[in-house]
Amino acid sequence: MKKYLLIALALLLSPLAISLSPLSAKTDKQTVVLSCDLHCQGCCDKIMKNIAYEKGVKDIVCDLKTKTVTVTFDAQKTDVETLLKAFEKIGKPATVKALPAPEKEAPAPQTDANTGASY
Repeated sequence: MKKYLLIALALLLSPLAISLSPLSAKTDKQTVVLSCDLHCQGCCDKIMKNIAYEKGVKDIVCDLKTKTVTVTFDAQKTDVETLLKAFEKIGKPATVKALPAPEKEAPAPQTDANTGASY
């Protein structure tokens, strides 16, 4: 009898445990493109090794040809200023090349009430 009560209790509490899991929390991902003086693949490796461990950093892409570094990060954990300080700390000062534009929904096409034609 105790075994059945424990199983029933576990089944009742399992949806609660799933809803409280950290996977259900939304992250506020942002991407910034930084211009950095990259000379060789070693510079890219240095950035990849060090900046990847900064709090909130999700992804880093170094482009040696354009000398840019694209960093995707969780805006709830870090910001652009903190990332710039981290670049300075490793000896690779960077400047913001492009910030993402806020995403806007495309406006719905307007239609004529009489004919239904869109314009």
